[in-house]
Amino acid sequence: VQLQASGGGLVQAGGSLRLSCAASGRTFSNYIVGWFRQPPGEEREFVAAITPTGRTPFYADSLKGRFTISKDNAKSTADLQMNSLEPEDTAVYYCATGGRVGVTSYRLPTRYDYWGQGTLVTVSS
Repeated sequence: VQLQASGGGLVQAGGSLRLSCAASGRTFSNYIVGWFRQPPGEEREFVAAITPTGRTPFYADSLKGRFTISKDNAKSTADLQMNSLEPEDTAVYYCATGGRVGVTSYRLPTRYDYWGQGTLVTVSS
C-alpha cells in the first residue's frame, strides 16, 4: 500500500483545513487508517483513526469536536477535516495504515506499516 497525504498549508487561527490521504492497493478497504502529527521538536502523536468500513471513528481526547475523520473505500481515500485550528495544531500530519493495527492499538504508531510522506500544517496566531 502506498499513501499520499495532501491538503496542508498555512491558515490563520480559527480557520479550517481538510487533509486527504490517497491510497493505492486493493487492501486499503480492509485496514484501519490513522492520522498522526508531529509538532516541531516533539514526538509523533495520535490524532484520529477510523475502522476499515469507515463507520467508527476514534479521536485523541483533546481534539474531539474539532477534527473529523472519514474514509471512502470506493475512492481509496481517508480525509481529516480540521476546524477551529489553533497555533498548537501546527505540525506535519501523516496518514498511516496497515494490517497489524486494530481497535485496541490504533493509537500506537508502531502498529502501522505504511505511512504517507506527511503534509505540513501551519496555524498562525
